[in-house]
Amino acid sequence: MKLSEFGRTGLKLPRIIFGTSCLGNLYEALPWETKLGILREIFTRVPAPAVLDSAGKYGAGLALEMIGRGLRELGIAPENAVISNKLGWLRVPLSGPEPTFERGVWAELKHDAEQHFSYDGIMKCWQQGCELLGGKYRPQLVSAHDPDEYIAMAKTDGERRQCWANILESYRALADLKKRGDARGVGVGSKDWRVIRELSEKVDLDWVMFACSFTIYNHPPELLAFIESLRRRGVGIVNSAVFNAGFLTGGKFFDYRIPDPNNPADKKLFEWREQFLALCRQHDVSPSVACVEFGLSAPGIAAVALNTSKPARVADNVAFVETTAPRVFWTAMKDAGLIARDYPHLG
Repeated sequence: MKLSEFGRTGLKLPRIIFGTSCLGNLYEALPWETKLGILREIFTRVPAPAVLDSAGKYGAGLALEMIGRGLRELGIAPENAVISNKLGWLRVPLSGPEPTFERGVWAELKHDAEQHFSYDGIMKCWQQGCELLGGKYRPQLVSAHDPDEYIAMAKTDGERRQCWANILESYRALADLKKRGDARGVGVGSKDWRVIRELSEKVDLDWVMFACSFTIYNHPPELLAFIESLRRRGVGIVNSAVFNAGFLTGGKFFDYRIPDPNNPADKKLFEWREQFLALCRQHDVSPSVACVEFGLSAPGIAAVALNTSKPARVADNVAFVETTAPRVFWTAMKDAGLIARDYPHLG
């Protein structure tokens, strides 16, 4: 797998970025041997530097701790690991039986986390993140964690304006981290690509990460136009959640909710998937390969972000990035109306 320039960061990265929420006990508490096995496979399967996407919110900092511990045990040189830390959540003591954020999602945590979107809050999150990593390893890529969710909490126009003011102060802090040489690139990740577009008009971004936005199922022309504008400006793009949270390849979740086949509004999701999987079988194409290839197909997209809680699946994820479907498959997808017939980059 060759490396390519990543936006304005000056870094050359592989076409796959590895999510690390499982290292923070997302849904289940994995044993240390499994977590170490995931990291070992990552650094075995891709050329250096491997990229780890993490956040203080992942297990209230547990994922960052596990990354630092694992890299030390594996003897990974700091220059061979690029760490992306999404900032805005600060570890605090756990005062109840479970964390107060995202209840029922994280397993066996010993800490809680609080949201801090402000200049000082981001700086505290940055410092704490470096301490959790253990000092030897430091994040090179920084961003604010899910500003779209933060803005969505606003109930009035006034509250929304205040949320944006807090976000812009957070990005002033991120910009200062870059200016003083503590970070190589400032970016943003969001499930709502329109928030990325709005933010890109207010601050100077080096890279962006889309989630559940540009997929084989959903690729609106206005998003394609925005991706092209980012490419022209030299902004690096990472595409994540290309399986729409797993539904497209047979999972029960679609964008982090469970659709109901008896609900008329959800019926088209199941119909689309049924036709998609049938075409994959007909052309001997892995559904995962199709989703990943489409997710990488628009010019300007540098990498996809993939996640797994099983060491053996790391090699599969790398293979998805390196495999392509035959052109006849993409033509059939267009003929069936499963992707836009005028989509210019495949088929």
